[in-house]
Amino acid sequence: MRVFFPFLSLLSVSSEQIEQLHRRFKQLSGDQPTIRKENFNNVPDLELNPIRSKIIRAFFDNRNLRKGPSGLADEIDFEDFLTIMSYFRPIDTTLGEEQVELSRKEKLRFLFHMYDSDSDGRITLEEYRNVVEELLSGNPHIEKESARSIADGAMMEAASVCVGQMEPDQVYEGITFEDFLKIWQGIDIETKMHVRFLNMETIALCH
Repeated sequence: MRVFFPFLSLLSVSSEQIEQLHRRFKQLSGDQPTIRKENFNNVPDLELNPIRSKIIRAFFDNRNLRKGPSGLADEIDFEDFLTIMSYFRPIDTTLGEEQVELSRKEKLRFLFHMYDSDSDGRITLEEYRNVVEELLSGNPHIEKESARSIADGAMMEAASVCVGQMEPDQVYEGITFEDFLKIWQGIDIETKMHVRFLNMETIALCH
């Protein structure tokens, strides 16, 4: 049996999986009708994740919840939870080429929103530096300045991929979503985004 939700254009799961997700939702919420950010504090797999705050924030981002172009929700209900989980569903390759590409684009948009913290539609150098610094914060051998240099080099590479040869006085203002799609072209998104919410004991996001 397949269950289709009208509010989730890309999510089709079995009734058994829906039940498992609902049990997981109730675990996280403490059997309450909604989840708040603090409910994620006791998730073991998130405790050591260097971008833990960004992952949690993504669950409450109105852009990911399809509720608006900016802002954060104070809490999410089970329908919102399923909306977020739809980004982590494996792409169904039996769908037509257009639907497969749409699913991939939605996954990349979710990742883009994690970088674009001010919701202005562009990942600036400072935003990218912040993510890289957080990712490398657990490595005692990499200092903050080294992390910034890595971020700066990656941003320069992004500019060369997306803009090409730049004039000496030209400034690359940041990565747009269209640029982001170019950068991720040919990369298997499925190996970069996964979630084990169906496992009742663990959660793992974005490695």
